Amino acid sequence: MNYATIVLTAAALCHAGMTALSLAIDRHHRQVYGCDTPHRRRTRLRVAGALLLALGMLPCVLLWGPGAGFVAWLGMLTIGALSPALLLPHWPRWVAPLAAIAGTLAIAGLAKLAFGQV
Repeated sequence: MNYATIVLTAAALCHAGMTALSLAIDRHHRQVYGCDTPHRRRTRLRVAGALLLALGMLPCVLLWGPGAGFVAWLGMLTIGALSPALLLPHWPRWVAPLAAIAGTLAIAGLAKLAFGQV
């Protein structure tokens, strides 16, 4: 995998994770789906968001090493938080599908990275 693909994988994982965490909040869930978040879905969204954010650290650490990778991951978290924050006010119906597509492609890229098809 090349440099840009690894960076985009980390950014997409952080975008999907931050979107999941934002949809766990009733206000944002209501904005996207028109109803409050059921308790089970809220829990699932929080767990999925935390896992996706943790997985977003892996490409950064593999690319830059532990020290710089952690700092790069913090930057990816910022990018991941900024994208749903900019999308929610203007295009709330696009937030969940874009996060699903980004998360699916990122997990596919992470699997490619993990299984050594570099």
